Amino acid sequence: MTTTIYVPRDSSALSLGANQVATAIMHEAAARNIPVNIVRNGSRGMFWLEPLVEVVTDAGRVAYGQVTEDDIDSLFTAGFLEGEDHALRLGLTEELSWLRNQERLTFARVGITDPVSLQDYLDHDGYKGLHQALTLAGSDIVQQVTDSGLRGRGGAAFPTGIKWKTVLEAKAEQKYIVCNADEGDSGTYSDRMIMEGDPFVLIEGMTIAGIAVGATQGYIYVRSEYPHSIETLNLAIKTAYASGYLGRGILGSKHDFYLEVRRAAGAYVCGEETALLESLEGKRGLVRFKPPLPAISGLFGKPTVINNVISLATVPIIMDKGSVYYRDYGMGRSRGTLPIQLAGNIKHGGLVEKAFGVTLRELLYDYGGGSASGRPIKAVQVGGPLGAYLPESQFDTPLDYEEFGKLWAVLGHGGIVAFDDTVDMAHMARYAFEFCAIESCGKCTPCRIGSTRGVEVMDKIIAGTEQAQSIALVKDLSDTMLNGSLCALGGMTPYPVLSALNHFPEDFGLVKKEHAA
Repeated sequence: MTTTIYVPRDSSALSLGANQVATAIMHEAAARNIPVNIVRNGSRGMFWLEPLVEVVTDAGRVAYGQVTEDDIDSLFTAGFLEGEDHALRLGLTEELSWLRNQERLTFARVGITDPVSLQDYLDHDGYKGLHQALTLAGSDIVQQVTDSGLRGRGGAAFPTGIKWKTVLEAKAEQKYIVCNADEGDSGTYSDRMIMEGDPFVLIEGMTIAGIAVGATQGYIYVRSEYPHSIETLNLAIKTAYASGYLGRGILGSKHDFYLEVRRAAGAYVCGEETALLESLEGKRGLVRFKPPLPAISGLFGKPTVINNVISLATVPIIMDKGSVYYRDYGMGRSRGTLPIQLAGNIKHGGLVEKAFGVTLRELLYDYGGGSASGRPIKAVQVGGPLGAYLPESQFDTPLDYEEFGKLWAVLGHGGIVAFDDTVDMAHMARYAFEFCAIESCGKCTPCRIGSTRGVEVMDKIIAGTEQAQSIALVKDLSDTMLNGSLCALGGMTPYPVLSALNHFPEDFGLVKKEHAA
């Protein structure tokens, strides 16, 4: 009897030796004359346990981690092909508390299936959403997405259905669907995990979007630092074309949809939707003035839906299960789930998909296990390098767009970066200015000049010279950037700067006192 063994092909697992582990298992099985079938799946998201090897047994999939190639001989000797005990044995994968306590909707298949196997995708409810969409009018699909409460998962949290409705109602011979997969925020990797671990769900979501608004061409603009994502997507797209899920007359219907992958320009600002469009058109990635909105005049001047990977990858389950099913998760106006990425000084870094409403404290300690250093967590930055720093007093805040807004903070792409009590927040504020100065497209003065001056002023504060005047100047610069920048790069750089100053004044040489949230 042939035993099936799962070894991840996700970039995180590869960086930790997953390919070597897979090769070692194959060689050891051959040496022992034991038939095995090695399936390269996506990552389950428990990065501290990668490479995580799973063995299919009568009782279910049994997990072993963190496996190295040096462990393979002892694993075979211990009987791991039968799920027997070993120092690395973790138990049945589905019963691990990290996974059992999540609500995996968008990530329902990631880590479970072979990402480039269409049959595996179909066997796990894949393309059910598309089949449902093909029975509906475009306006009905848009209404389903609207009723689900899905909001953009790329940062701005704009209602997805409203964006689609605008493009649907726009009059044009050609419309486009563009996926923003230029995942550049620090501490974020959920887009990459979908592209590498379940690419068909993104393809399906984009195809449904095309049918909904009358677009026939789609582009996935993938971060240039993601070669494995690009390779996996291209393999899946080729299979989808060959099987009738892309191209002319999708599944025998009247709908056409063509899809291509485009490698991004390697600039953070190209994650901003209008700079992305400029880059996609072959131009330098500069931010466009708005209006007109991309939904009216986007790629090549045509009506364009631009959504993040997670937004588009969530559409198939909404179409399959219904808008009410998805809307029943979450709280307030934040409906459904959010793939949360734990990074930084954290013991158990990885991906957690939870319904909105879970608190930062639960994520940091129940899932993250506290800091990797064992020291108290002093601050977390949520929402990438432009997100605010939150102190321990705000760790009980539920993940909800409006609740975070009350704290002058953002959820963004769901990335959470933890810092223990050895961090100097003045240096982190300086880094925010420096990041903006490096990544600015240079089109608007507040961002281009304000960030550069900000670095210079922060150097004075850190050096302890002209502190009072310099802090006042930082606040003035932040006000100018916040209100005068053309896009969120300059407009949100004040978030990390001012939150660090407000919540951690002692790191700026000021006497600590109570500050409003």
